[in-house]
Amino acid sequence: MAMMDKNCREFVEALASKAPVPGGGGAAAYGGAVGMALSTMVGNYTVGKKKYADVEDEVKELMAQGEKIQAELLALVEKDAEVFEPLSKAYGLPTETDEQKKIKAETLEKESINACSVPMEIMRKAYEGIKVHKRMGEIGSLLVISDVGCGVVFLKSALIAGKLNVVINLKTIKDEEFVSKAREEMERLVAEGCKIADETLEAVIEKIS
Repeated sequence: MAMMDKNCREFVEALASKAPVPGGGGAAAYGGAVGMALSTMVGNYTVGKKKYADVEDEVKELMAQGEKIQAELLALVEKDAEVFEPLSKAYGLPTETDEQKKIKAETLEKESINACSVPMEIMRKAYEGIKVHKRMGEIGSLLVISDVGCGVVFLKSALIAGKLNVVINLKTIKDEEFVSKAREEMERLVAEGCKIADETLEAVIEKIS
C-alpha cells in the first residue's frame, strides 16, 4: 500500500513498526504538510472578511503557495520511501570478496546520493513554507493566528528532521564536491529557516498574549 493511501492511524502504526519505511524522512514530510495546511486554514478564515479586504489578494496568493507546498510535501512522503528501500538493501550486500566490497561501496554511494535528494527537498519546501507562514502571521485573521504559530513549529521540525536525514546519508558518500555543496545548502536552509520560524512564533505569541 502506498504511504498516502494509508489513513493517519495506519501511517503512524507503520512508522512505529520495524518496516524500513516510512521513517524519519517520511515523517518530516508528513509533518511539514500538516503545518502547511494550518497556514492555509488561517487564510480561509481571512478571505471574505471586510476587516481584511485590503490584503485579501495577497492572502489568496499565500494560500495558493501553501497548497502547492503541501502537495509537494505529501508527494515527498512517497518519494522518501522509494529512495530509502534500495539503500536499506544496499547495506545488506555481501562483503566476502574484494569485488563484493567494491560493489557494495559503489552501490552505497549511489543510493546514498539518491537518498539525500529527498530530505534535501523536504528542507527546501519546509523553508518555503516557513516564509509563507511569516507573511500569513503578519496579515492573517487574528481569530486563528495561533495556528500560524502551530504550523511554523511543524515546518521548523520538518526542516531540522530533513537535515538529520541528509547528514546520516552523507557519511557514506565519498564525492567531496557533492558533500560540500549539500552541507552548504543544508546549513543555510537551517540557519535562515529557523531564524524566520522563531521570529514568526515570537510574533504570534505577542499577538495572542
